[in-house]
Order: sequence, then structure tokens, then C-alpha cells
Amino acid sequence: MHHEFALIATLAWGLGLALVLGFAATKVKLPALVGYLLAGVCIAPTTPGFVGDMDLAAELSEVGVMLLMFGVGLHFSLTDLLRVKTVALPGAIIQMAIATAIGMGMAHWWGWSWGEAFILGLSLSCASTVVLMKGLEAKGWLQRSRGQLAVGWLVVEDLVTVLLLVLLPSIATFFKGEAPGDGSLTVAILETTVLIIGFIASMLVIGRRVLPWVLFQAVKTGSQEVFTLCVIAIAIGVAYASAQIFNVSFALGAFFAGMMMRESEYSHRAALQTLPLQDAFSVIFFLGVGMLFNPMIIIENPLHVLGIVLVIIVCKSITAAVWVKVMGRSYKDALTVGAALAQVGEFSFILAGLGLNLGLLPEEGMSLILAGGIISIALNPLLFALVEPIHKRFFLKENPAVEEDEEDIEEEKAAKRDRVIIIGAGVLGRELAEGLMAKKIDVVIIEKNIERSMKEELGDHFILGDAMQKQTLEFAGIERARWVVVSTTDPVIARKVVDVVGETDPEVRVVAIADKTGEEKLFLDTNGELPLHLEHLLQLRHEAAKTILSYVCGPRGLRAVSKVKRSPDKDSKETKETKSAKVVKEPTQAEAQQG
Repeated sequence: MHHEFALIATLAWGLGLALVLGFAATKVKLPALVGYLLAGVCIAPTTPGFVGDMDLAAELSEVGVMLLMFGVGLHFSLTDLLRVKTVALPGAIIQMAIATAIGMGMAHWWGWSWGEAFILGLSLSCASTVVLMKGLEAKGWLQRSRGQLAVGWLVVEDLVTVLLLVLLPSIATFFKGEAPGDGSLTVAILETTVLIIGFIASMLVIGRRVLPWVLFQAVKTGSQEVFTLCVIAIAIGVAYASAQIFNVSFALGAFFAGMMMRESEYSHRAALQTLPLQDAFSVIFFLGVGMLFNPMIIIENPLHVLGIVLVIIVCKSITAAVWVKVMGRSYKDALTVGAALAQVGEFSFILAGLGLNLGLLPEEGMSLILAGGIISIALNPLLFALVEPIHKRFFLKENPAVEEDEEDIEEEKAAKRDRVIIIGAGVLGRELAEGLMAKKIDVVIIEKNIERSMKEELGDHFILGDAMQKQTLEFAGIERARWVVVSTTDPVIARKVVDVVGETDPEVRVVAIADKTGEEKLFLDTNGELPLHLEHLLQLRHEAAKTILSYVCGPRGLRAVSKVKRSPDKDSKETKETKSAKVVKEPTQAEAQQG
């Protein structure tokens, strides 16, 4: 294969096989990612046929991890991270320590040295970012409290792993029996701590000062392509700079970049623009993992592979679940975190690769870690699917009051449909929002024009995005909405929004506006009637005429004027003041009578 075509050939074969095998996996009720992993195995050097470029696949996988973590950061604020620190911070460290100890003991029992056993155990203690995100997203738990706990747990693991990657060369000298330089370990720890603190501080400054300004300049151009390019450049650029300057992982740098961008009004639009790229590159990530696998390891050392899988799936899950429950969270939270962490991924492979280069891990160890990783990744969606049945079978019936956790309350609230979504932040949209908020009604405004931003007043209840896209309505929580008010007077845009709302959630009732005569015809279906979910079409000028007519002919209109004319001179002071006010309001009529 010519080198200049290596990328194209790898993508063509890899994505083609991923499509076929992913489709086949879904047909037999397996997760699609199982097909993606098998596609990677098919183009690996250890299987016959086409061999993909592993270096290119590895780099493309890193891009996928960066984009995915950037997207996660866009939905995960610093407040969410601090909210779970009491559970996730000590829990992640304890879980990693126990998994490492069990892995070490098992490998030493096989006859490995303590140094080799330590690298194996350490590699088994980490979880894959991509797999965890995919699992939570597939179940719709990413924005739930349990999903935020799992993500926070993983962030702590990533930070600890970054520290270990820096310290590993010094640790290697200890296991090899060599004397490390005076204070080298202490210096390495201090350097890493300073770098991590500097990284977090830089992210706070850049995220709150620089990123919003850069994105605003991109939005002002009015070009969707420029905005998309700006977002992708920020995600990959910040991740690369973080890795080069602060020695953190690409994934962690991209995650913090997204989390800082979340504070701006562009977060939703940025997430929407990068979603297709995230999906495509996440497939490439699983291809890259599959290409590293040697199927012969399962035949040559089946018991070793089984032991590795048990440590990953059983030991890590039980440790994490027990800790979450001990800290007072619900059984549902404990089961979710346990399932989310029952796999290994990119950091495990990085640690194993570094251990291999340092002479601490044999080739067999790398193959075992890859085998355990692929098997655990393939089984992980099945573990997520068992969370609800296990919870209902063993825990919910015993103490249903305790298990009425935060998520159940959120779901019950969602079923009430107590939200109003307003499309457009013009004069009408703003007035309506203020009136609804004054009545303590949950309101979300969607506006496409940056000049009408209400982010400061509404915070997360303002979305800068296009309501004609289904993802925007889902992001606004349309499943909780009872009404969608389309305040724009552009009939074409309004009709398109009405259609998208009906396709997204037919239970929502819609109010739209027809400004000019004849525009109401644009809202009619082919049968000559309004769509069922369009509850009311407000013909603005007709309604304005009715309102003016009711005021002019009402008790405070012409009748009030005629009563003023018939009032006697001996009225009270209050009546005289009222007369004076009426006369001031009608000077033209008085002058006409004098004429």
C-alpha cells in the first residue's frame, strides 16, 4: 500500500467494516460498538487480509477522544464537578488503589515480578472516557445526578493517572532495584502538582476571558462554517497546548476547554455543531482499540484473560458501588457508577505502553490488558442494561422511600410538563418570559440572534440556537414542556418550527403568530386544517383590532367620556381631577367643538 494513501485506505476499510458489523450487531440486539471493535480486529496486523495503519488510527482516535470530551465539558459545569467532589475524589482514589492491589496480587501469583504486576494492576484501575460517555448517553443518564457523579469520578481518575504517568520513570527505578537520584521522586511530585495547578488556573482565565470573546467574533461574521471551525480549533488547540505545556492528557485538556465554554451563551450551538464529528471519530477510536488486539492471547492464556476480566468487571464495580452507597447515595447511583467503571480504555493502554518501554511490562501483559479492555468494552452496554432490572428486583421493593432519589423526582417533574418554551427573544418573547417568570412558571427561551442574548438574566434557561433543529428543542427540555410559543412573525420560519416541534414531541401544544392577512394559509396542512398540535394561531392584526375596539367601546372608553360631559359642577375633588385628566387626553375634540 502506498504511504500517501494509507489514511484513505485505513478509513475506507475501517469505516466500511464498522458500518457492516455495527449494523449486524444491532440486528442481533448487541451494542453497535461491538461491531466497531470487531471491525478493528479485522484490519489488525494479527488477522489476515488488509492491514490498516495503526499509527494513523491511533492519532485519529485521539482526535475523537478530544472532541468527545470537549462535548462532555460543554454539558458539565464546574459547579457540577464540585458538587460530587466529596464522593468522587476519595472514591476514585480508593477504587484505583484496590484494583491495583488485586491486579498486583493476581499477577504475582502467576509468577510475575512485583514491578510487572504493579504496571498490570495500575493499567486495570483506569476506565475509558469514551466508553463511559457512550454508555451514559445511550441510557439518557449523562445529565442526571448519577451521570455527573460518574463523570466527576472519571475526571479524578484522569488527574491521578496524569500524576502517575509523570512518576512512572522514577517508580521504575525503584522496582528495578536502582537507586533514584536524590530527591528525584519528590521533585517529580512537586513539578507535576505545580503543572496541574497552573493548568486549572489557566483554564479558568482563558475560559472566562478569552474563549467568549473569540466565539463572539466568530458569531459576528454570520458564517456557520467560521463558527464551527472556531469551535473545533478551540477544542483541539486547547487540548494540544495543555498536553505540551502542562503534560496533561489531550482528553483532560479538551474537557476543561468545553467546561469553561459552557459558561457562555454559545455552549449549546457549539455542542450541536461538533456532534457529527464526535460520532464519526468515536467510531475510529473503537477501530483503533480493535486493531491493537491479538486474538491468540485468548487461546494461549484463557485463564489469565478471565482473571483480568474479573478484576475489571467485578472488583472495580463492587468497590465503586459500595463506596457510593457508603457515602449516602442511592442504590441506583451506586449501580450506575459501578457499571460505568467496569471497563478499561485509552489510559490503560497508555500506561501499559509506557510500562513496556520502561521494561516493566512483558509483551504478554500488553496483550492481556488489550484482551481485557476489548471484552469489558463489549460487555459494558450489557451491564448498563442490567442496572434498572437489578435495582427494581433487589433494592426498590425493600425500601422504596429511600430509593426515591433525585432522578426519580426529576422524572416525576418532567411528567408534569410544567415548562413553557418561547421561540424568539424579541419584544414579544421578552415580555412573555417576564410575565411567566413573575408567575413562577418555568421558562426557556431559544434565540438565534446573538444581539438578543438573555444569558445574563436567564442563565441556563436561555439557549442561543436554531429552533428549527430537533437537537435544539431536545436541549431545551421539550419533553418537560406543555407549551411552545413561536413569537417570530416570519411565517416561513414559524411554520418550520411548528413542524419540527410536532416531529420532536407531538404532545406539546403550540401557539404561533400570523402577522399579515393571508399568512394563516401557510400554516394549513394539505387537508386545509391546522396541525393538531398547533393549538392556536394568533392573527396579530385582527387581535390588535379587537383589543383596541374593546377598549374604545368599553367602560373606560367612549362611555366614560360621555359621562364626564354630563357630570354636575358640584362634583367632589376626586371627580374634578378625573375630568381634568379626561380633558387633557382629548384636546383635539374640545377644539373641534369650539370651532
